[in-house]
Amino acid sequence: MIVGRIVKGIGGLYFVDTEKDVFQCKARGIFRKRKLVPTVGDYVQINILDANEKVGFIEQICERKNFLTRPKVANVDLCIITFAGASPNINFDLLDRFLILSEEKKLEVIICVNKYDLIQENIKEYIDRVYSSIYKVIFTDTINNRGIDELKNIITGKVSVFAGPSGVGKSSLINRLLPFGERITGDISYKIERGKHTTREVELLSVEKNTFIVDSPGFTSLSLEHIKPEELQFYFREFKKFIERCRFNDCVHLCEPDCLIKENIGGDISEERYKRYKFLYTELQGRR
Repeated sequence: MIVGRIVKGIGGLYFVDTEKDVFQCKARGIFRKRKLVPTVGDYVQINILDANEKVGFIEQICERKNFLTRPKVANVDLCIITFAGASPNINFDLLDRFLILSEEKKLEVIICVNKYDLIQENIKEYIDRVYSSIYKVIFTDTINNRGIDELKNIITGKVSVFAGPSGVGKSSLINRLLPFGERITGDISYKIERGKHTTREVELLSVEKNTFIVDSPGFTSLSLEHIKPEELQFYFREFKKFIERCRFNDCVHLCEPDCLIKENIGGDISEERYKRYKFLYTELQGRR
């Protein structure tokens, strides 16, 4: 058996990249009995049935580092949360929800602000003040090629997924990063030359060796209702160094005395992010 990574799945067939070749594989029936479904991004062990025809069977799914349901993909390294500097304007509530979901999945995160040529100076200053001390922020502009080389360096050696609302230029960014001819289309656009499929499935697009972009719309659900209110604090990155130093172990940083989170508002914790935390905590509590 050899190990490869599933780069595309369609109609019960899985295309497994072993670096040397891409094999078209079916999953053994035992997976159905165990209610396991191979997923794009999975590392799998395969048995080769015909090396010339490049066909085989998936025998085992290796342990996953993480698993996203929307898009359905495993072993993602990096989430590139993408918004436009303008047209459409940045919705910071939406941005924070993306950040919370990425933190929950233990993904490395960068914030990408596209359409830099349209951004107003006060918006850029707000992003720099509120977010740049917490996350890596990169400003891009596909028209003038700003930030594209920096973004390519960041994704090298990783499986990256783009997340963000529609209209912010995610497809344009991805097309700038992909090799010529590997653009987002309805084709199977990796190493497979078996015709076109119009069904939109998740696919790993190869930028270069060991560097992939998830070809999908990104996160399609921003519901936080599965998160318990008391767990929300762990998904605000700037809270982490203070959480265990509050006076009470069950402090949720709202009304409790001697709360290190509240004491650092305006310092390491921005007032805007703390207000968002309070709003979301109340929202989650109301859904119980």
